[in-house]
Amino acid sequence: MNNKRMIALLVAAFTLAVPGAAVLAQTAPASQAATNRIENLEVSQQGGQVHLKLTLKDPLAAPPASFSVANPARIAFDFPGTTNGLGRSVQAIEQGELRSANIVQSGDRTRLVLNVTRVMPFESRIEGRDVIISLGSAATAGATTTQVSQAMANFAAPTRDAAAADGSSIRDINFRRGKDGEGRVVVQLANPDAGIDIRQQGGNLVVEFLKTSLPEHLRRRSDVTDFATPVTSMTAQQQGDNVRLVVTPNGKWEHNAYQSDNQFVLEVRRVVEDPNKLVQGASRGQYKGEKLSLNFQNIDVRSVLQVIADFTNFNIITSDSVQGNLTLRLKDVPWDQALDIILQAKGLDMRKSGNVIWIAPGEELATREKLQLEAKAQIGDLEPLQTESFQINYHKSKEIFDFLKSKDQTMLSKRGSVVVDERSNRLFITDVGSRLAALANLIKEIDIPPRQVMIEARVVEANKDFARDLGVRLGYGDRRVRSLGGGARLGAGSAEFGSVNPATGAIDTSGNAAINTIIHRVGEDVVSGNGFLPNNPFGSLNLTLFNKSLTRFLNLELAALETDGRGRVVSSPRILTANQVEATIKQGQEIPYVTPSSGTEPPTVSFKDAVLMLKVRPQITPDGRVQLKVEVSKDRADFSRSILGNPPIDKKSVTTEVMVENGGTVVIGGVFEEEETTNVDRVPLLGEIPYLGALFRSTNTQSSRRELLVFLTPRIVSDALTLK
Repeated sequence: MNNKRMIALLVAAFTLAVPGAAVLAQTAPASQAATNRIENLEVSQQGGQVHLKLTLKDPLAAPPASFSVANPARIAFDFPGTTNGLGRSVQAIEQGELRSANIVQSGDRTRLVLNVTRVMPFESRIEGRDVIISLGSAATAGATTTQVSQAMANFAAPTRDAAAADGSSIRDINFRRGKDGEGRVVVQLANPDAGIDIRQQGGNLVVEFLKTSLPEHLRRRSDVTDFATPVTSMTAQQQGDNVRLVVTPNGKWEHNAYQSDNQFVLEVRRVVEDPNKLVQGASRGQYKGEKLSLNFQNIDVRSVLQVIADFTNFNIITSDSVQGNLTLRLKDVPWDQALDIILQAKGLDMRKSGNVIWIAPGEELATREKLQLEAKAQIGDLEPLQTESFQINYHKSKEIFDFLKSKDQTMLSKRGSVVVDERSNRLFITDVGSRLAALANLIKEIDIPPRQVMIEARVVEANKDFARDLGVRLGYGDRRVRSLGGGARLGAGSAEFGSVNPATGAIDTSGNAAINTIIHRVGEDVVSGNGFLPNNPFGSLNLTLFNKSLTRFLNLELAALETDGRGRVVSSPRILTANQVEATIKQGQEIPYVTPSSGTEPPTVSFKDAVLMLKVRPQITPDGRVQLKVEVSKDRADFSRSILGNPPIDKKSVTTEVMVENGGTVVIGGVFEEEETTNVDRVPLLGEIPYLGALFRSTNTQSSRRELLVFLTPRIVSDALTLK
């Protein structure tokens, strides 16, 4: 066999097994069982037309559903309930505009994909058990089933009413985020046989639904940036009798589309590049290259590698030690998997650099790399030393010096040394040139201005006090002079209880006060006769009944007092500090404490802080949030409860570690206190009498509530922002 025939066989041996991602795969099971079968495929050319005749086991009730793709140009026909009985999935044709045909079976459904050179009209008809497909300009418009690409559809300009008459419409368009972060555009179709054309236009994905109508409420642009997928927006609009859906991704991405009954799904996922991989992408499976088929008998390994190089457009360099033949039969496998199989079969390995692949035996590659590393090590031992100074701007040079001098560091070579000058904050490093360059990059990375955080704390202390005093006091006094016999007489005030003199708190028996009528009204001063009555407490009412000679008194005093107090103390300390640097701010007073001493020694004096303190250490996370290790305390001296002249200190503090959004506010602690007391003053026995005992007792009720809340608000400040 000569070389030309060998190359011709190689080129004809491998073909694409499945069309690209633009051709949709019908994954849903068909409604009927796979009872039919494609038995034969014939191709003929007449004039400007190409005719395909597919012979089936049983005649079809209707022409197969079809659609076209503009880029790359393909025409697809679906045969539900049909299997592929041809014994092959790829057939090269090369007649007219038709290059090849792919017959792919998925479950009980078979799809025929025609690979053409350009978009063209086509028609299909049924003649008994045969399905006749005609491609070319002579295809009639009155055919049973005709699908035209978007360019032909715009040229023909059919009306929207025609699309509506066919019953093809879009019911709904939704967007979802997949579990791996991919964006999923889900379109609900009224007719599963609607033609779909997917193509990449610039940086966008354009999906055309042929002869389909779009309801008015779905004609909109949707911003889906918040879903955190590669897709930023999608726009659905009606164009003629077609519906165009434009999906706008960002960055590097790849897409996959499939249809299940009436649901069409377009997935767009992020591509993470790995320079060591042959094919970039995040598709399912380990191998991601385009599929091919290879069938060789006793062929030279170099020739197979040349075929793969021509197919992938990679530059493959083969070592002289790559020899031998192999027999290979691969069907519908990714090309990178085929290459891996060939290398494993012959004990070869590869190294990839850009679009160049170097192939050689594994031992040869390992030996060469070992020699290269040893040569670099020898060069490092012989390379002359250089000295370079580094100005440290934002760090302390001593800290970097300690790091480089530590025994665990690997930045300096075994011949390198470092000297620090703390006065000028400089480092002087002596090492080989390659290590100096690496150290320069390291210092450039770490010697950057530190980010700053301003933390504002609000300490809110609220209190509410309430007191109620309600009671009745009844008094009686008798100032008459009585004879006791034998010349003895009983003086004034011989009988009295409970009476209260407004001036002295006891019954007035002196007779100096000429009181005609005494009525103490709430909150008023009363002047009557020659005497003056001072102010009564607010909320008290006194009524005194007396006889004409002012010798007997009946005094009734009603007391009703209620107080209500509210207070709020807000402290707002603010502090500005660098990232990961602890800062403290205090405000308050020092309380002296006197400790008595024994003997002749003088007493000692010590001081204790009663301050409001904020101690915080912020750390800015890579996603822009702030992690705070914070301690807030509010101490107050209570002089109303002094012990030996030394007041106790009420302490309230919170120590915690929280994560807060930049500019967000978090409540890190709260203390709630409630105290309620009730005191009853009464006359023994009389005050316990039901109902009537209310005249002989008074009730005092007091309640207090105190609450402490601590709020924190961190803000990452820019270089130009300062604390005011």
